[in-house]
Amino acid sequence: MAVSRRKFLQGGAAAAALALTGGKAEASADSSEMRTKGLKSSTTICPFCAVGCGLVVSTKNGKVVNIEGDTEHPINQGALCSKGSALFQVANNERRLQKVMYRAPGSDKFEEKSWDWAMDKIAQRMKETRDKTFKAKEVNKKDNKEYVVNRTEGMAFLGGAGLDNEECYLWSKFGRAMGVANLEHQARI
Repeated sequence: MAVSRRKFLQGGAAAAALALTGGKAEASADSSEMRTKGLKSSTTICPFCAVGCGLVVSTKNGKVVNIEGDTEHPINQGALCSKGSALFQVANNERRLQKVMYRAPGSDKFEEKSWDWAMDKIAQRMKETRDKTFKAKEVNKKDNKEYVVNRTEGMAFLGGAGLDNEECYLWSKFGRAMGVANLEHQARI
C-alpha cells in the first residue's frame, strides 16, 4: 500500500494532536505515574540557595526514594540546578552523619555523643562567651559621652540559604536577644 506525502503528514498531525490533547495511552516505565506509584509524595523547597525552587519528594516507609522538580511550582517549573538535582544523594548517603561526633581538645579520636549533650554544650559555650565579651556601655570618642549598647562582640551569627523567611526572622530575633551585633545572612547561589 502506497502512502502519499499528504496522508503521511495528516496521520502525523492526528497522532500529535491525540498526544497533546491527553489521549489515553499506556504509561511507560519512565512516566511520573509509574515512578511514584504507591509512594507518599509531598512538596517542599530546595534548601541550597535563596531562589526557592519547588521539589516533589517521594517517600516509602519514611525513606526518601525519589526527588524531582515540581512542575507546578512558579519559580522553577520542574527544572533544577546541579545542586537541586543531587539532593537525593544528600538524603540517601551512607557517609552522611546521623549522630553527634565530638573530638575533645588535644585528642586524635572522635567519640559519639547524644544530641542532648551537644545542645547543652553549645548553650554552655554561648553563655560563657556572652558573659566574657558582653558590653553594657560604651564611651563615644567624639562627644565623650557614655551610651548603652548591650551587645556581645565575641560571637557572630551566620544564617544559611536553607532557612525560610519565618526561620530567618526567629534566628535574627534570637541573635539580637543574645546581644549579637554581627548578624549576616548568606542567601546566594
